[in-house]
Amino acid sequence: MMAILTEQEEHFSTHDAEEDVRNKDILIYIDGELVHRDEAKVSVYDSGFMLGDGMWEGMRLYDGKWAFFDEHMDRLFESCKAVSLDIGMDRNEIAAAMAMTAEANGMTTDAHCRLMITRGKKAKPFQHPTLSRWGPTIVMIMEHSKPVTDLLDKGIRLATVPQVRGLPMSQDAKFNSHSKLNCVLACIQAQQVGADEGLMLDPHGFVNTTNACNFFIVRKGEVWTSTGDYCMKGVTRQKVIDLCKENDIPIYEKNYSLYEAVSADEAFLTGTFGAQTPVAEIDGKKIGEQGAGPMTIRIRELYKKALG
Repeated sequence: MMAILTEQEEHFSTHDAEEDVRNKDILIYIDGELVHRDEAKVSVYDSGFMLGDGMWEGMRLYDGKWAFFDEHMDRLFESCKAVSLDIGMDRNEIAAAMAMTAEANGMTTDAHCRLMITRGKKAKPFQHPTLSRWGPTIVMIMEHSKPVTDLLDKGIRLATVPQVRGLPMSQDAKFNSHSKLNCVLACIQAQQVGADEGLMLDPHGFVNTTNACNFFIVRKGEVWTSTGDYCMKGVTRQKVIDLCKENDIPIYEKNYSLYEAVSADEAFLTGTFGAQTPVAEIDGKKIGEQGAGPMTIRIRELYKKALG
């Protein structure tokens, strides 16, 4: 399934950011307090550290506004409800805490927030959720961040990996859960054959997603993505689908094979951090021209307008 890529180049990831020295002194929100990053800690008994028992959201700050905040909160609260995790805050309180943290760090634009909510500290080091007795742990890591220019110019190299996105009764891929080992393994498998990230199939062998982002291809003026049955419930993914529908761009959520992916005119990834990241190669096969293709550029421009 995996092709070995012989070209030795610098590796990228979809979350590579330009270095910003200000991040050395950021303040991190932990359960209502702001703490310097060097002093920011959670208990080794925390259920997130011990078991990956928690949910997270990644959000971008553009010109003083958290992009698509309501959609991110919808996903967060739905996910936490599905696993019986009481956040203990409503979305207005979360917004206020994010605003406080951004202000304390002097952030008004080009910032990223990793909001993490776990079931909290446990009484004993075992998995039963009733052992988490003191309420949730809530952490907000905000960094000054802009995607590296080379990433947008050169694109990501993908390798198809044996690790798949599983069935929803094992662990539903729609959860943005702290338990990401499945995706970590996919990324390791891709890097071991010389790629940047892994292209993951669904349980039936159809193209699904990457280890970190949702995946789209462009064929003959049409935009294709997976059915959504086995992929992350991506906010940016949904925005791209909606923008295509609103602007008369043919868009299809469907099953398609690796054959159709590697012969595509363009391919790109979607995610909160990178928005739309071009794909340069799949299994060593070049996709389109270097950098973003015309459809990817058009969608990127529509997305920028939607940020308002």
